[in-house]
Amino acid sequence: MTFDPVLPPPALGVIVVALLALRVVSLRLAAGSRSGRTAMLRWCGTTLAVLLVLVAAARPGTGTVGSEELTPTARGANVYFVVDRSADSAIADHGEGTRMAGIRQDMRELIDAHPGSRFAVIAFASRPAIDWPLSSDTWSLEPVVEALNPYADATAGSDQVNAGAAANVLRYQLIAARQQYPQADNLVYYFGSGAGQSTAPQGQFDTGDVDGGAVFGYGGGPGLDVAALRDIAAQLGVPYIQREPGQPVPPGARPTAEVTADPQATPERSELYWLFTMLASLLLLAEIYLTARELRRNRSTRRQVLT
Repeated sequence: MTFDPVLPPPALGVIVVALLALRVVSLRLAAGSRSGRTAMLRWCGTTLAVLLVLVAAARPGTGTVGSEELTPTARGANVYFVVDRSADSAIADHGEGTRMAGIRQDMRELIDAHPGSRFAVIAFASRPAIDWPLSSDTWSLEPVVEALNPYADATAGSDQVNAGAAANVLRYQLIAARQQYPQADNLVYYFGSGAGQSTAPQGQFDTGDVDGGAVFGYGGGPGLDVAALRDIAAQLGVPYIQREPGQPVPPGARPTAEVTADPQATPERSELYWLFTMLASLLLLAEIYLTARELRRNRSTRRQVLT
C-alpha cells in the first residue's frame, strides 16, 4: 500500500495532532458520563471515524506513487478547473442548451486531453468553493462534473457574481501544488461569462503566470462580458477563447507538449480512500442517530417534569 496525501505531510500531521488532542479531551467527558459503558462505546466509534477520515486524507492506494525523479511529462500536470456556477451559467443561449451544459462538455474533453494528470474543481458565484481537491482519480471526478449545476441560492444571482471570487483559493492551491509537485506543470482553465450584469466588486487573479490553460467564454446574451474575461486571461497569462456549441476543445487550449504517461514509469494506482470514508460515514451516521434519539428522550422527560 502506498500513500499520496491531499495535503503536504507536515500540514496533515498538524491536523492529526489537533484532532487527536480534541478526542483525548472528550474522553474525560465520556468517562465521567452517567451512561458509562455506552458513552465509552460511542466515544470509540466517533474516534474511529475520525481516524478513518485521517487515513483517507493520506490517500492510500495500491500501486506506486510517481517519484520526483520522473519528468513533468511522465508525472502529468496539475489541472485546475475554475467554474462559474452563478445564475449566468443557467442561461440557455449556448446552442440548444445552457452555458453550464457547454462547460460540462468542455471539462469532459479536457480531462480526456490530459491523461495522467491531476485535476481540481474550484467553483464560484459570489464566493468560491473547492468542489474537488487536486487528485488523479478521474473515475470519481466524472460524476462530480456531471452533477455541476448553477447554484440556486440568492447569493448566486447575476447581480452578485464576482468573476474573480476564486482568485485567492486558486493562488493558495497553486502554491501548495508547486511545493508538492515541483516538476509538474500547473494549468488553469476558467469557465464563465464575465459577470456582465453584476454590481458586486470584482476580484483580481494575482497568481502569477501559470504554465498553460485558457479562459473559456460562453453565450452571447445577458451576463457575457468579453472584456472582463480577456482581463482574467491576461491576469492568468493564458489565451481567451469564445466557445461555440458543438466545437471541439481548440488545440491552443492544450499544453504545448501533450501529457503522455509511460506505463513503466507511472504504474496505475487504485485509490482506496473511498473505502475509509464510507466506513467513517457509517459510524458517524450511527452517532447522529443516537444523538437525535437522546435529544428526543431529554425533551420528553422535560415535558413530563413540567406537567
